[in-house]
Amino acid sequence: MNQLFDALIIGAGQAGPSLAGRLTTAGMKVALIERHLFGGTCVNTGCTPTKTLVASAYAAHLARRAADYGVVISSEVGVDMKRVKARADAVVAASRNGVETWLRGMDRLTVVHGQARFEGADTLRVGDELLTAPRIFINVGGRAQVPEMPGLQEIDYLTNTSILALDVLPRHLVVVGGSYIGLEFAQIYRRFGAEVTVVEKGPRLVAREDEDVSAAIQEILEAEGVHIRTNAECIAFASHPEGAIVHVDCIKGTPQVIGSHVLLAVGRRPNTDDLGLDCAGVATDARGYIKVDDQLRTNVPGIWALGDCNGRGAFTHTAYNDFEIVSANLLDSAERRVCDRIPAYALYIDPPLGRVGMTEAQARASGRPLLMGIRQMTQVSRAIEKGETQGFIKIVADAETKRILGAAILGLSGDEVIHGLIDMMNADQPYTALQWAVPIHPTVSELIPTVLGQMQPLPPPVK
Repeated sequence: MNQLFDALIIGAGQAGPSLAGRLTTAGMKVALIERHLFGGTCVNTGCTPTKTLVASAYAAHLARRAADYGVVISSEVGVDMKRVKARADAVVAASRNGVETWLRGMDRLTVVHGQARFEGADTLRVGDELLTAPRIFINVGGRAQVPEMPGLQEIDYLTNTSILALDVLPRHLVVVGGSYIGLEFAQIYRRFGAEVTVVEKGPRLVAREDEDVSAAIQEILEAEGVHIRTNAECIAFASHPEGAIVHVDCIKGTPQVIGSHVLLAVGRRPNTDDLGLDCAGVATDARGYIKVDDQLRTNVPGIWALGDCNGRGAFTHTAYNDFEIVSANLLDSAERRVCDRIPAYALYIDPPLGRVGMTEAQARASGRPLLMGIRQMTQVSRAIEKGETQGFIKIVADAETKRILGAAILGLSGDEVIHGLIDMMNADQPYTALQWAVPIHPTVSELIPTVLGQMQPLPPPVK
């Protein structure tokens, strides 16, 4: 049976439900197809469960530091992993059920559960059903990358998805990959009480960040007892009675690490290999990401790709912005473009890293004259009062236009404080407009005008 619609949406991740809401409100008859769990990566295996675990880990960490605040805890601080998992599961379930309830109650929307595959540029097959529409929106997200590595098939390993099923504390968690996902889990499980080793192939952690940021992050994690092994040029695995042997060819340190559990955190890949994109003629790149233009249109008229599967962003907020771009262009006669988006994100270790725009290295590479301001968190009253003084604030601006080019705030509330700078950049205002603001004391945000008032010229790069 062939059912006709005005639009089809594949995937109930961040962009899909909101797009369904706008299209149906505009009077369109829409079908949304979801093959597994409503809410996508963020709700089920990403932001929601991991930040819930971060909160539990922070509670354990703060309890162990109680004496620093004059608080006496009479017994040793313990972590009940079954209760930790149950709490995360409950938060996820509430969010997922909320998305599903919203969708199933939406007028003019048909929810279809199953695997969608293209049978043409305007037709999808879901089981025995054929669904046809002049507009199709692909919002299928991504999953953990599992590369071919020597010996990997000999061991049991975890990904960012399967580790969420753990309700026991690993004796020794070996995290392969020293970037955002890996470092969050490393600190979480160290604070829960596990021994943790991070193995990174490159010379430093989170290589896309500036070197001073990477060094400070490593210092934060090592201060909590996380072992860091960088320059692991040759990583291999072997079975061991206690779990797994991870062979690391590093410049220094032992040549192998024995872990009870191994977490692979070495990147993501799009969920595009089972959609039958070739049947619709939709082009992908070498990694499987759907190629889109600046308005998120594929090479096939009437087909768009939103969220992680298009390679134009890897965050919940960029997926939602994809929805905003597509819906505004389609329904509001707007001309919104991906290139107008200012990149911003956070790393949710504790303290968190908030980032926007260029790194210092990228700004220097641009060749323009620069100003930069830095403030250590040890000079921030709110951080001192809370006993959380790790990290720093760094802001880079164009010396001629006085526009902020980028910033990194690693420290207490860095993921929130960064938004003042994001707003200035989106408003395209000179930093001097924020320099004379009168912020609330005592906050971390109050130091932003101070940093801006102390901006100094950066010397040109050595040629």
